[in-house]
Amino acid sequence: MNNSVKEFTDQNFADEVLSSSLPVVVDFWAEWCGPCKTFVPIINELAEVYDGRVVIGKLDIDTSPGAASKYGVTSIPTLLFFKDGNIVSQHVGLLAKKQLMAKIDSVFK
Repeated sequence: MNNSVKEFTDQNFADEVLSSSLPVVVDFWAEWCGPCKTFVPIINELAEVYDGRVVIGKLDIDTSPGAASKYGVTSIPTLLFFKDGNIVSQHVGLLAKKQLMAKIDSVFK
């Protein structure tokens, strides 16, 4: 994982996501999820592209089930888009890099 990608946990979720001054994209994933692994290079690349403008991070649902449960994440990968502590959009399943960039740009314009 590169330095631009944040590692979210149940312990830091409120501080890192809900209290963030920047918009946040949370990728809910798990080690055993094949499609989630496909997402890794895209997430890593976009975390660098949006560095300083949008926080992009991952939350492992196996080690931090609380946040996944709280937000009703039942299938992965799921992306939740937060602004000012509120969910403003979500996407379940894989997205190509261009699709995800378009989604981030439209949600956080």
